Amino acid sequence: MSDSLERLYQAVIAARDLDPAASRTARLFQRGPAKMAKKVAEEAFEVAIDAVNGKAGAVVRESADLFYNLAVLWAAVGVRPEDVWAEMNHRERRFGIAEKLPKAAAKSVKQSEGMARLPIVALDAHRLRKRR
Repeated sequence: MSDSLERLYQAVIAARDLDPAASRTARLFQRGPAKMAKKVAEEAFEVAIDAVNGKAGAVVRESADLFYNLAVLWAAVGVRPEDVWAEMNHRERRFGIAEKLPKAAAKSVKQSEGMARLPIVALDAHRLRKRR
């Protein structure tokens, strides 16, 4: 799987400077990280809703959209897939592969990196519809 995400990431990097009129990726780069983050949140919400509704096929499709938008956001903020894999490997060694970073550990990591808390964005159901 990681090689598929790496190929996706490299394709996103290659497309970022294309004509925004012809490339969705270039258009997202033109609109900036805030728009990219919104798309990630929308796709994650759609994955969750489809999962709750038992729509496995839709979960697959929306998950692919989520990975795409996540790769775009990573590229925009200078995160490489190998950075994420390194973090996952670190967590696996400390907590096990099927465990999330404990809240106390996550809080200390954010504080040590000087990360500000991101504002929570309320999502409007009407704006979540696909604009394709």
